[in-house]
Order: sequence, then C-alpha cells, then structure tokens
Amino acid sequence: MDIHRCRFVPYPPAAINALAFSHPSSANAAGKGPSTLRLAIGRANGDIEIWNPLKGAWFQETILRGGKDRSIEGLVWTQDPDERREDGFIVPGRLRLFSIGYSTSVTEWDLELGRPVRHSGGNYGEVWCLAAQPPFRAISDSAMGQQSSNARDEEPQPQHLAVGCADGAVVLLSTADGDLKFQRALTKPSAKKARVLSITFKNRNIVVAGCADSTIRVLNVRGGQLLRSLTLGAGPAGGPREILVWTVKCLSNGDIVSGDSTGEVKFWDGMNYSLVQRIQGHRADILDVATSADDQTVISGGADRRSTIYRRISNGNEKGQGRWSQMTHRRYHSHDVKAMATFETKNMSIVASGGLDTTPIIIPLREFGNEEHRTLSSLPQNPVLQSSPSQRLILSWWNRELNIWRLNNPPMPYASDEKATPELSHRPTVLVASILIKGEESITSASLSADGRLLAVSTISEVKMFRLRRARSKADESLKVKKVELPISLSACGAKFVQFSPDSRWLLTVTPESRIALARVVTDTTSKGVEVRSKLVKLRRVDRGSSNSKPGLHGSHGRYDLSVSRAAFSSDSRVLVVGDLSGYLDSWVLEGHEDLTQDDSNEENSVDGISSSSSSDSGDEQDDSGDEEKRPQVVLGQHWIRNPNASLLPKLPSAPSVLSFRPSTPGLSAPKTNGNTAVHPTRHNPRPHSHDLPSGEDRLFALTCEHHFYEFNVLKGKLSAWSKRNPTSIFPSDFRGLRDQGMGCIWDITEHQERIWLYGSNWLWVFELSKDLPPPEMSKPVESKVTDDRSTKGTKKRKRHLNDEGDRRKHTSGAGSRVADDKLMGLGRKMRKITGPESGNQQWISLDAPQESSSDEDEDGLALSRLRRNIESSGAKVNGINDQSDKNEGLLLNGVHEDSKLGTAESPPWWHTFKYRPILGIVPLGVGGSEATEEGEDRLNGEAFGGLEVALVERPMWDVDLPPRYHGDQEWVK
Repeated sequence: MDIHRCRFVPYPPAAINALAFSHPSSANAAGKGPSTLRLAIGRANGDIEIWNPLKGAWFQETILRGGKDRSIEGLVWTQDPDERREDGFIVPGRLRLFSIGYSTSVTEWDLELGRPVRHSGGNYGEVWCLAAQPPFRAISDSAMGQQSSNARDEEPQPQHLAVGCADGAVVLLSTADGDLKFQRALTKPSAKKARVLSITFKNRNIVVAGCADSTIRVLNVRGGQLLRSLTLGAGPAGGPREILVWTVKCLSNGDIVSGDSTGEVKFWDGMNYSLVQRIQGHRADILDVATSADDQTVISGGADRRSTIYRRISNGNEKGQGRWSQMTHRRYHSHDVKAMATFETKNMSIVASGGLDTTPIIIPLREFGNEEHRTLSSLPQNPVLQSSPSQRLILSWWNRELNIWRLNNPPMPYASDEKATPELSHRPTVLVASILIKGEESITSASLSADGRLLAVSTISEVKMFRLRRARSKADESLKVKKVELPISLSACGAKFVQFSPDSRWLLTVTPESRIALARVVTDTTSKGVEVRSKLVKLRRVDRGSSNSKPGLHGSHGRYDLSVSRAAFSSDSRVLVVGDLSGYLDSWVLEGHEDLTQDDSNEENSVDGISSSSSSDSGDEQDDSGDEEKRPQVVLGQHWIRNPNASLLPKLPSAPSVLSFRPSTPGLSAPKTNGNTAVHPTRHNPRPHSHDLPSGEDRLFALTCEHHFYEFNVLKGKLSAWSKRNPTSIFPSDFRGLRDQGMGCIWDITEHQERIWLYGSNWLWVFELSKDLPPPEMSKPVESKVTDDRSTKGTKKRKRHLNDEGDRRKHTSGAGSRVADDKLMGLGRKMRKITGPESGNQQWISLDAPQESSSDEDEDGLALSRLRRNIESSGAKVNGINDQSDKNEGLLLNGVHEDSKLGTAESPPWWHTFKYRPILGIVPLGVGGSEATEEGEDRLNGEAFGGLEVALVERPMWDVDLPPRYHGDQEWVK
C-alpha cells in the first residue's frame, strides 16, 4: 500500500474552557460510576463534546456543534427529581446540561437533538460563571447547625442554578418543571462593578462567590442576605492592587478553597470563615481548583502550565483535621490549564483537565504516582475527511468552512528517455475549492460523491448540496461550485449526518431526531444537470422504547442512547446499516431495479417532511412499520424495505466506532438489469415493481468502542464464518489493549489478499482476513507469576502480578496504565520476605491486593474457536488446510517494499505501527487492487506497481497556532 503522509490539510482545534461530569462524586459508590456517566468538554469555538468514560475506555459519543462567534465558558449538569411510578419503581430524573459563553443568557442543550432547547432571560449583565445546586438527596445542613432540609420537605426539590455576572450581581435561576427561568437576584450590581469570576454552592442554601475586587462573598439563597465578606488583601508589590479570585470550591465539611491571581491556594474555615492556611503553589494565576470526595486531596491548575497536588497531613485527630501540604507538581499541559473536574467512586478516581493546548488530560487522583496519566485526542473521533478516489480529491471541514484539495499524481522519473524532463511546475497538492457556509451554525457533516461531482453539507438546521465542475482551461485546476436546489422537506429539516451511496444515486440524511431519510439523486448525462427527487424515502427503525420495555431501560438520558452514530452502505449501494450509541443495528435493503422511465411523481405516499414530529413518538413509528411493507415508497422502480433478517442481528456489547461493508472482489460483479423485467401492470397494480433482493457482498465489519471485532452476513442476520472462527478473544492482546478508539478503516481487496487497515488517532493496524488468526495452541502462553504458592490452594484461578503491559492496563482507576515496578518512585509494590537464617529461603510478596485473572470469558471464546475450527489437539490445521503453507506478499509503505510476509508461518497475519500521530483521518486515493489507472501505470524505480493508494492526514500539535504562554525563571522553549 502506498501511503501519502499529508500535513497540509488544516484543522484548528479549539481551546478547552470548561469541563463537567454528569454525576457528583461518591466515594462509597461501587464500580466505576453509573452507566449514564458522561463528561462534557466545552471549547472556545462553541462545540461541546460528550465523552463516555466506559470504565476507562473513553469514547467520544457526539459533538454538540456551536456556531459563529460562540464560545463555551462554563458547563454544569443537573438532574431532575426522581419520579415514583404506580408500581413502586423509581424512575431516575433526567440529566440536563447547561452552558454559558460571553452573553447574558444561560443555554440548555438537548443531547438527543444536539442543539439548544431553551435560553434563560432576565435583566442582568453578562454571565461570567455558573454553578449548580447540590442534589437534593445528598444535602445535609449540619454545617449551619440546623436540621436537614430533607427531613422538613416532603417533595424533592430541583437543582437551581447560581449565575455570577460582570456587573457584580448574583442571580438564581429555577429549573423546576423542566423549564429555565429567572427566580430572584441574590445581590444587586455593586458600586465598584466588581465582576463575579467564580461561584459555587457550599450547600443548598449558601452560595460562595469569588470576585475581582480581592473579595470572596458568602450569600444566603433563601433571603439573599450577604453573610460574610472574606478579604484577600492587596496584591503583591509591583503588581495590580486588586486580586482576582479565579476559582472557589467547597469541601464536604464546609471549608472553602480558593485560587487567585497571586498563585496562592487559600483554605478558609467553613464555620467562622477565617483564613486557615495559604500555599504558594504556582508562579502565575491559578485558574481552577478541584477537590477529592474524601476532602483529603486538592489539585490546582494555572497559567504556568502546572498541575499541583495538595494533601491533608493528619495530626492524629479526626479525619477532617490537619494541615495542608504541597506534595508535588507536574506539567501535563503545554499551555494554560483553564478547567478541571473530578469524579470518584470506590474503583474510579480521576481528574479531567484541559486548557489552551486543546488536549484533554485524565489524571489519576487517588492513585497519583502509581498510575500514568492519559491524553485524549483533541481531534474528532468521527473523521472530518472524505475523498473521491477517481478524481483524487480530499474534502475536509471545520466550523463553517470546507476545503477541497487535489492530490496530483507524482511525476514519472526520467531515466532512459532523453526527451523526458521533470515537470518543474508540477504541484503535488492544489486547493481547488474553498466554501464558507452561510448562516451561524457550524457544519455537522459533509459528504463527497465517489465521482467527485456532488458535495452535500449539513448543519443542525439545514442541508445543502453543491455541484462541482472542473474549469474548461487546463491551466486552471480550480473547481466551479454551483448550488443545487433541494426540496424544502430535505433542506429545511437539518441533519447531523449525511452520506452519499457508493454509486452516488442516494443521499442518506440522519436528522437531529435520528430519523433516517433517503433522497434519490438523478444525474442527466445529456445536460449534465442534477435533480433531487422531491419524494423522500423514510426508513423506520425498530421501536425499542415502547411502554412494554423494561422500566428504567433508558436511564436518566432519555432516548439519547438510541441516537444514530454510524452508518454504512454496501459496495453496490443496495444495503444500508445504521448503528446507535447503545449498540443496536438497523438494516434495510433496496428491492427492484432502476427504471428511469417510471413516473412516480403522483404516488400517494409521498413524504412532505421528516422533522415534523419528535423522535420520542415511538407509537407512530410502530403503527407505520406495517404500512411500510404494504405500501413501499417506490422511486424509479426501486424501493427500500427493512431487512427480512434484521431482527436476527445481535446487539453489539457497546457503541460501534467503525462500520464498513467489505467491498466486492474485483472482477466479480452482478449482471446489470435494464428496468424491472418480467413485471407487467394489471388493473389492481398499475405500477408494478420488482421484489428482487440484492445478491452482492453483504458482509459488514463492526468495531466497537471496546475493541470488539465482528463481521456479519447482514442479509442472513448472523455472524460470518470468519468471525465465528476468529472471536475477539484470540485477537492480539496489543490490539485488544489499545487505549485510543478506532476511527475508520480502509479495505485492500484483491484476488490474492483481503486486508483491512484499521486506524485510530495514534495507531495503524492491518489484518489479513483471507486467513484465520493463529490458533490458541500456536499462540505463546502468557506466563503468570503467582504471588504466593499458598494462595493457589483450593482454587483453579491464578493470581497475577501487574508487571507485564497487558496486566498493567487492567484494574486501573480510570486513567492510564499502572506504572511499571522499575519506574515506580518511592515505596515499591513488592517486599521480600526471608524466613530463617538462610538467605535462599525467600519469597516476594505483593503489597497490592492480588487481582484475579479475568480470563474466563477469553477461555470460553478460545474453546468455542477451537470447536468451530475443528482443530485436533495434536494438529495445527485450519479447516483441513495447513495454515503454514500460505504466504502473502509484503506491504508497500511510503513507497518502500517491506518483506513482512504478512500471514505466513514466520509472522502472524497482522501488522501495526505507531509512527503516525495524531491522525486526523485516512482516505483512499486510488482504486484498490493491481489494476492500472487510466492515466497509466504508476512507476517506482522504473518498475510498475499497483495496489491501494491512500492519504494519511496528520495534525501534530506543533503545527497548531497557540497564543504566547507563560515562561518563568530559567524556563526556555525546547
């Protein structure tokens, strides 16, 4: 494979301004958080990323797109009160997400629709900070010397919002009854107009606000009285007189922690509001502070790029007493650290941080020093790249802008021909088109047709299509862009996902309500015009949210888990599959054959729109599902129906990160039919249509966000024979242990090989699917070091040390892998025990609790794999064929032929590399296989070569334009 390593495609990631977890920390909660736990990341371009921790897997589920001149400066989550049904079942309250950003309003977001649902209104100034009231069930007013409010109130109360404004006012907003409205002003604008820079709740009745006039104000929510003003004094000599209190947080015992512009962390007593201790932890402004659930750890981040850890040193008294001490500091970020958020349970303890370097960092909190930190990708996990291989075009988009590049063929080297001279004016890459979308919304998705003639773009409110044509002059390589008129039912509904079919005849749109619609695109070859039929084909998904479903199935996110996240067409464009965040797959097939002479403009079942009703109207979808089969929407002699075996497709264990159909083998194509043959009109059926099902390649590859590998025969509704013989448990441990999620795949199918190239933001793997993976007997056994011989008596499960790379990735607190023993600083994890006077009678004892091997599922998968392969205990043949006798050709990477012998006896049928990072996306440029292109065979060193040609786009951080950063004493840029 020929890889073009590209860095000319721009994608400017935005700074991280806000972070928020959907649930509060609970040190007594078991596991690694509820299934509805999410992390919201707010960026400076107005985007909000929703991440699912997945017990340490960290999957980017969706991005709520912003718009022009928008920014996210603060994020908070609230949860509505739980509801008790008639049968006694308690339905968890709905989670709600709020944001602020350089305006006078607070915005609430709908996760299902991916757009704002309401804005607050009131007569107050520009909002600078935001805080949510603590949950009602976790409130105790013992710090005020009063009885708990839960004992006095019968009905649970919602979580209100406290807002700090630029004019010094503090406003309380009500979230009751699913609304967002102004309730009261706790303080009026001050005479000094001191901005409220930070705000938090001490409990449900007390608000603490940090201001720009060297003051921390404590307010009573019930009456709006000012309880106390905490003065920080004057600023340092030679600096500003006023101290800016950038952040305030409250511990569970009521103590206040503040960080200000002097670089000091100050601890205040929660009873008498006196200053207890101050620590100079930073050389520049402290921008945010986060606290642990047990009140024993505080971490701060500042403009000097430091992340500083503070621990409470117990003095032998109660747990909540003792002095604070600065333990250490590290520089995880390369620029200002602007936001931090913590989440803790019994098995999970992490800090999420972000700043101007655009990269989210996950830091272990309870296991700080024993575990590595983890860096999440700043690039979207759903690639923002498309290509047209036949025209060698690459499409990229961000915010409201699209760029189309042409990657020209390299000039042929001259050797023997004297007349052949190098093309001095040859440009390898040319920007052929640049489009700026009108309006304020950012682009949610874009798609380029395979022939490079059509471009579809969608925002959350509209869909647009453009026609691309080359200029008549050969010297002009630019593309002429012309808008294509779309039906109002398609253009006005908006979409979060658009995609052309491989034959460019169908345009798939997924609306914000996750409704599936297809538009037929007709190209007139004579006039070279493009027409989009006004009748849209609505595809009904299987209803999975009826009243007969299990109570609490959707948790506290509503139907957000059923949002469509991935879609794929088969290579013949006759099979369509979509997958949602819960792992369900819906599939449809295209019946009949194209008949351009058929007039379907007067069909009774035409669709006027697809966004008139909400996605929660599951009853309507269920009622109309039968009508879809009885009255199919016929378009030019073809109609889409639900896959007859769709119900047999299993639910994936987690959300799919990659969905792709295996392309057809070159040279094997189905015969083309001119219209619907053997179909004649009758009196009862004046417009007949064929019911022929597709017979092409229907094998669908699916990679989940937990790196589970599946291949389905969609038309049969079952796993393929290859996937049955090769379950995920026998895949390489290095692949199953990858930290970063898969982003996409590239197929390299020829008559002699069937390879799939998978890639993530930091890795690239290739698997040879024409051969089975090595049987379990041929794999090297994993050596398990037993901690103590006596611990294995009476049990068959083995206890393992966490020494090797595979084990160090497991049983972590949600961040990175455990630090290796040889790199661990301070007290190690093992101790040597010597019994008796002889030094030879010794053994190593692990100080960590032994972790049980989680190999039961893997052993079941291996046993099932052996059964399906029909392998005898003494042989190593796969289906009667000696796997060692087959050999494959090497790989062609960057024009260099590597004799890797992929899939032979000397090496396993896979290969991987980590040399490309960070990867924005990989798109094909040439037709797969060894066939020559129309322009002639590509040549390298005078010899013809074929195969797949791709463009691998990287966006390293050193290419990103960042503002100047702070440099302290004796600090230089390397």
